[in-house]
Amino acid sequence: MTRDRLRAVALAAFTAGSLVAASACGSGFDDQSADTTQQKSGPADLQIMIGSSGDAETKAVRDAAAKWATASGNKATVTPAQDIVQQLGQALAGSTPPDVFYVDAARFADYASVGALEPYAQDMAGADAFLPNLRQSFTRDGKLYCLPKDTSTLALQINTDLWNKAGLTDADIPTTWAQLTAAAQKLKASGVTPLAIGDTRDRIGAFLVQSGGWWVSADGKQPTADTPQNEQALAYVQKLLKDGLAAYPKALDAGWAGEAFGKGKAAMTIEGNWIKGALKSDFPNIKYTVRELPAGPKGQGTLSFTQCWGIAAKSKFKDQAVKFVEAMTTTDQQMAFATAFGVMPSRQDAQTTYQQQYAEDAAYIAGAKYAQGPVNAPKMDSVLADLDAGLQGLAAGDPKAVLQRFDKNAKTALGG
Repeated sequence: MTRDRLRAVALAAFTAGSLVAASACGSGFDDQSADTTQQKSGPADLQIMIGSSGDAETKAVRDAAAKWATASGNKATVTPAQDIVQQLGQALAGSTPPDVFYVDAARFADYASVGALEPYAQDMAGADAFLPNLRQSFTRDGKLYCLPKDTSTLALQINTDLWNKAGLTDADIPTTWAQLTAAAQKLKASGVTPLAIGDTRDRIGAFLVQSGGWWVSADGKQPTADTPQNEQALAYVQKLLKDGLAAYPKALDAGWAGEAFGKGKAAMTIEGNWIKGALKSDFPNIKYTVRELPAGPKGQGTLSFTQCWGIAAKSKFKDQAVKFVEAMTTTDQQMAFATAFGVMPSRQDAQTTYQQQYAEDAAYIAGAKYAQGPVNAPKMDSVLADLDAGLQGLAAGDPKAVLQRFDKNAKTALGG
């Protein structure tokens, strides 16, 4: 996932509301007798909406769709959305949504909860080839709705010049919280900010996983923030901030942590594999290495960012749409996408091939096996925005109060 894609996820509060409202007003998502859901046989004219990261991704998906269309005798039109959250939300609430579309894991529960998605992947042969934690991100009420198309994970990036300048060696690369603190103290003593970290749940949440906690239950139905494990995690991050061992991007005059890292304002950062392209483009001279995030009290933990190939419940070409998704998620096609625009495959067999070809991404691939997906619950936009506001004031705040406030708000949003 790119930075822009993650920002788009955070901007869509009204979309979930419009979908829920449409469902309550009889949108027809669950009305299988409606003419809009009558299936058509023969050649399909599939409409595919994507949230593209740029020209390279758009071309790669269009080329793959054209290849499938030619081989299958169907048509496939790929449309890159300007704002997929807004456009897809409006389309799903209307009567003619695209047949196939990208669904971000952070939006999945909103769409699935109102019947907008066809759960085509539930009985699909070969679904177990995809990483279990990614499948979980697209599972609701025990049903696997859609196949994950790719993934990104967080890892630790280290500026090797600043690292060496502080007298640190490879032996000092942290694998635990205690080692992270020790290395950060030496970096601070050398006159550099040790760690730049994003000020939202999409970065700080990794520490909760490492401490054995998370914001909500595995089924997404109960808030679980106010626990000793989560309080320990936020207290650790707070201490890093208070002690000057970590800083948010704004404090480093940067728009995101990767920019602060690229400018040499921080010796370490915690970002996803999208940073590779950003650094190559904007800061080509920086020398750095990438390692798995240090383990916390309960072991290793990181976050995953993934999307699936969704199929509209109202699509008239569901059978053909499923075949299209099958073609887009083969090992060879996932590797073609990885080569074209830098995503990591979601298939376990394709990840093995990817690591052989991109050894420098080993830390991201390793993290994909134990990564935690985003909060998988509907109607949570305002709750999560409030959580981020609390995390942004964490240095001077009360970790337990942040967690209690989230649980209170989430309980209301989740219906008691």
